[in-house]
Amino acid sequence: MTVSSEEWLERAQKVLVDGGSSASRGPRVFKPYPPYMVSGSGARMTDVEGREYIDWMMAFGALPTGHAHPSIVAAATSAIETGSHFAASTPVEVELAEKFCQLVPAAEKVRFSSTGTEAVMAAIRLARGFTGRRKIIKFEGHYNGWSDAVLVTTNPQPVDTLGHPNSPVGIVDSSGIPPGAIEDTLVIPWNDIEILRRVMKDRGREIACVMTEGIMANIGVIPPQAGYLQEVQKLCQEYDSLFYLDETCTGFRSAPGGCAELFDLQPDIVTFGKALGMGFPLSAIAGSHEIMSGLAWGNVMHFGTMNASRLPCSASLAGLNLMSEDDNAGFKLLRSTGEKLTAEIQSLFRSQSRHAVICQGDGPLFQLFFTDRPSIDCFRSYCRDVDSSKYNRFANLLREHGVYITPSNTLHSASSMVHTDADIELTIKAFEKTLQQLD
Repeated sequence: MTVSSEEWLERAQKVLVDGGSSASRGPRVFKPYPPYMVSGSGARMTDVEGREYIDWMMAFGALPTGHAHPSIVAAATSAIETGSHFAASTPVEVELAEKFCQLVPAAEKVRFSSTGTEAVMAAIRLARGFTGRRKIIKFEGHYNGWSDAVLVTTNPQPVDTLGHPNSPVGIVDSSGIPPGAIEDTLVIPWNDIEILRRVMKDRGREIACVMTEGIMANIGVIPPQAGYLQEVQKLCQEYDSLFYLDETCTGFRSAPGGCAELFDLQPDIVTFGKALGMGFPLSAIAGSHEIMSGLAWGNVMHFGTMNASRLPCSASLAGLNLMSEDDNAGFKLLRSTGEKLTAEIQSLFRSQSRHAVICQGDGPLFQLFFTDRPSIDCFRSYCRDVDSSKYNRFANLLREHGVYITPSNTLHSASSMVHTDADIELTIKAFEKTLQQLD
């Protein structure tokens, strides 16, 4: 007898908070209930009731090579059969570090960790240890993990609660965070260089690092204004603050060297997650030899039982080797597939006048915004101008037509190197049917 997703949710809610292990997968965003998946292959997933979906989530962007790619399966199987983790260094972590530094121009040295949140925590501590300064700057709407110091002004809310844009005060996004945890975190709007310039003029000599995503990827997808990131980098250099580029979402997706390569940047510190692990928990902190030496024994402390576990390192190395074959053909395919889908969605939206909706993307990252505006360029615009409840209804209806995208408007969807033109065609047809249902 087939057990439905609804029945699995009822069972799960008895033992799991909200019926799952992350709110973004639960009944708060999936209506009327979240689908429970049992298998994935290539660009498709199958749920407990046997329904198949074209998957444009790819494990929140952690699967650039798709589900169960043979190269990843072989590497992971070998690592499990011969020992997934030791209390010892392993050759594969050295090989992976060599590959990482080859692909990422900013990386002379790398340190592996398990999750993006852990990497961010280590990067901030490293920046403070290296500069001897306490304060950091982060941007409104940038989700840099769930640690206390940076869990501020990431959730959408009425614009009038955000305060004056020139005032670098954040809003705590969670209970349980003491005031002291965020007293050294300055939060300002992104994509406005004049605001950053004013804050750096007043406080620049106190700032250990300015941390930014290369592409804003946790309030949908919002690309940087032309020249913006380069100016952020210059301001960091002017005030001897570290320029910290958080590539958790964009690393090994936007380009082989991430946004640093895409926008010709030279960040002092970078962090990677998601796609680096190829479906396994793996993250990285990287930078110049001088800065990364701060993590050496007796300086900035950074440990971790699961750091550089053989299993995720083996999967990561196999995936990066696969994507970088034939002059980075896999990376190019990942980007071109995302660009094709985004262009087709934009064309569909232009051809219909029933709904005010746009599609924003950059290569393999894309998201839809139900809005009257021609574009969304910052967190405040998202909070003010986007109908996220209408998007949620659209995304949940879309599953009825066999297409899976995130029902959370603040997240983004993602292409992989195994999506095909046929997948794009079927997806556009599903979009068209779903838009008609919204009438």
